[in-house]
Amino acid sequence: MNAPLSAYASPARAHPPLKTLAAALRIALLGLTMTAAALPHAVRAQEAAAPSAAGVLHFSLPAGPLATTLDRYARIAGVNVSYEAAQLAGVRSRGLEGDYTVEGALQALLADTGFEAVARGGGYAVRRGAARPSSAGGEVPVLDAVRVRAEAESLHPLPALQAGGQMARGGRLGMLGNADVMDAPFSVSSYSVGMIEDRQAVSVADVVGNDPSIRISGHPGDILDTFFIRGFPIGDQNSGEIAFDGVHGVAPNYRVRVDYAERIEVIKGPTALLYGMSPASSVGGTINIVPKRAGADDLTRFTASASPNAQYGGHLDLSRRFGPDRRLGIRFNGSVHDGDTGIDKQSRAATVGALALDYSGDRLRATLDIVDQREDIDAPSRRPFLGAGVAVPSAPDGRRNVSQRWERFETEDQSVLARVEYAASEQLTLFAGVGGGRTRVDRLFGNPTVLNAAGDTSTVPQRFRFDVDRSTAEAGLRARFGTGPVRHVVSAQVSTYRDRLGRISANGTAVLSNLYAPFDSPAQDVQLAGDVPRVSVTELSGFALSDTLSMYDERLQLTLGVRRQRVETDNFNPLNGALTTAYDESALTPLVGIVVKPWQRVALYANHIQGLSRGDIAPPSASNAGEVFAPYKARQNEVGVKAEIGGVIATLSAFQITKPSGQLTGTVFAVDGEQRNRGVELALSGEAAPGLRLLGGVTLLDADLTQTNSAATLGRTAVGVPSFMANLGAEWDATFLPGVTLTGNVMHTGSQYVDRANTLRVPDWTTVDLGARYRTTVAGRATVFRAQLRNAFDRNYWAGVSQYGSLVQGAPRMLLLSATVDF
Repeated sequence: MNAPLSAYASPARAHPPLKTLAAALRIALLGLTMTAAALPHAVRAQEAAAPSAAGVLHFSLPAGPLATTLDRYARIAGVNVSYEAAQLAGVRSRGLEGDYTVEGALQALLADTGFEAVARGGGYAVRRGAARPSSAGGEVPVLDAVRVRAEAESLHPLPALQAGGQMARGGRLGMLGNADVMDAPFSVSSYSVGMIEDRQAVSVADVVGNDPSIRISGHPGDILDTFFIRGFPIGDQNSGEIAFDGVHGVAPNYRVRVDYAERIEVIKGPTALLYGMSPASSVGGTINIVPKRAGADDLTRFTASASPNAQYGGHLDLSRRFGPDRRLGIRFNGSVHDGDTGIDKQSRAATVGALALDYSGDRLRATLDIVDQREDIDAPSRRPFLGAGVAVPSAPDGRRNVSQRWERFETEDQSVLARVEYAASEQLTLFAGVGGGRTRVDRLFGNPTVLNAAGDTSTVPQRFRFDVDRSTAEAGLRARFGTGPVRHVVSAQVSTYRDRLGRISANGTAVLSNLYAPFDSPAQDVQLAGDVPRVSVTELSGFALSDTLSMYDERLQLTLGVRRQRVETDNFNPLNGALTTAYDESALTPLVGIVVKPWQRVALYANHIQGLSRGDIAPPSASNAGEVFAPYKARQNEVGVKAEIGGVIATLSAFQITKPSGQLTGTVFAVDGEQRNRGVELALSGEAAPGLRLLGGVTLLDADLTQTNSAATLGRTAVGVPSFMANLGAEWDATFLPGVTLTGNVMHTGSQYVDRANTLRVPDWTTVDLGARYRTTVAGRATVFRAQLRNAFDRNYWAGVSQYGSLVQGAPRMLLLSATVDF
């Protein structure tokens, strides 16, 4: 029996860090496009002279009959595989996940099954090996699941992928380390590099927006990505909220691009114990970037991308291992993107260079990550505010842009992180890390204010320069031991984070325009006087201790922990550098989490965990001016159930998060405000049937202002929080078109209030994305072509409301095209 043929290759994007390499990449992109146009439309695998083991492909094969698995392997690898169906009857495979050569993947599939593959006629023939495992007594030979890349060659072995390959089976829980999703007492999502590439994601926002409990509170043409997780805002200017390899203070400040991301993890809810207090006091959840590392096989991958009349670019991904036993790994990702964005008057130039080094010895393992990211935007989109007494206007065309052509945003980010891990024994591991980042911003733009129902706007352009410098360090240990029938994993960590913010600004002259018919105004040259003065210095330091106890073959797991966090902030007068206010407080934040597995594929979990926000200092207008308040503690209580149903993992959870806040009542400033978010989430992901993958879910939210200083706002719904959100994404491998996958995604968001009194709101909205990809071989090279039509029906909508009450314009319809080739 001959299996269908086609080839697969994960996307490859070009990624040089320096602008001087931009011209070279553009030439390479042009050459690749011309070469592809000259090649046949499709090259059948039968025409290949012999199986090639040079290219590295990504395999995502679910459990099932070995014969079926081999058929699917053949379609991905683009080779003929022949076998006698009668010989394979009753033999099953648990699947294959990861990046492998064609030959290596086939060997992994057949390992321990009693079968072997031999090259024959440009393909492979599967036959009985010398010694086949006995199947007496009706036992069926089963192939163990194969994990992504060799664990011995990775500093932090990654959790295996789920069936379908879009999501991982677990993620990093901060100081607790990696955990399988069924062992985590939290709601955890971990998006794989395959999903990132197949969605043609540019930034983290393009990925996490697929989660039904997350909504993006920034326009795609804006200068930064911001989010709401479980109804609480995440990320803002100068925040650095996204973690990199488990720590804050390293990832780029405004927009984190995904070129160097192997996984994008989301832990929902407060995470003060796991990651420490976030730099901007976010409590809805934590997003963590798992950087790419050199894999077991060499990789040279290039992706060319384009959008008609808009951006074009390229991404290069190189991976090599060297030295005795290939213990030294090098991974480089570089990209250049340039051109118009599809939004009126707007263009963007972005370059990224990311170098990842790792060493894996018998006991010592170390990594070094260096990232350079730059982005320049002309006419950046901005979120409009509503003027006094102005109702919410109808949403304009997503292409419309009230920003002026001469308005601009320029940012540079450089980051470095070094980590080391030493296995002192089988029971004790020591770890440490040090790193930081710097951001330099020069911008000239303003936020428009809507003046009337006709959509007229007024904008005061502001020239700003920001300097943000961050440093981070941590050290700790993880010990494993037993006390009778109870197993312990004890983690201890000391950590510190420090940032310094400098800022200088000047205002221009108000500019008039219109949401629906923007018009140009003369350019303004707004000058700044002097260097960038220091305005604040913040240091977050702490000590954390946790113990995960397990018993009954890990069917019962209890995690206990506590972190002592100290928060110090000095604020300075930018004119003379004098200290204006100082803050120095500390707090304890505990964690209690439990997981019970009554059945093999079902886990019940619950947690109580707290988040931490810096307390306020009473303002000068208050009668208690200067009073320093202790850090605010957000508290989450959550219960849920996780179940594996076939190839799908589903999580159903119910949670409540309360977050206090300070407010001025009369002349006294006090901490007597509170927002309470209650919700129910259903999330599912995986392969529902062979060739059919699902990703999505539903979130119901009730976000109330439970304590306020006004009867007009008490009990009202919090700004920018919809009561209903739903996502459903599907991928189907078309059986009648080998190598072709059809994709679709539907996203719905309920209405949201713009003001605390709930007198204004934006309506609900639904968008549909459609796409397709084709995996084949071109000139003997594994190749994948992708096309995606976002907002396919070109709906005009307000996508949301920011935490400050500004409106977020929806994205226009956009066609994205890319081609990936493995060399």
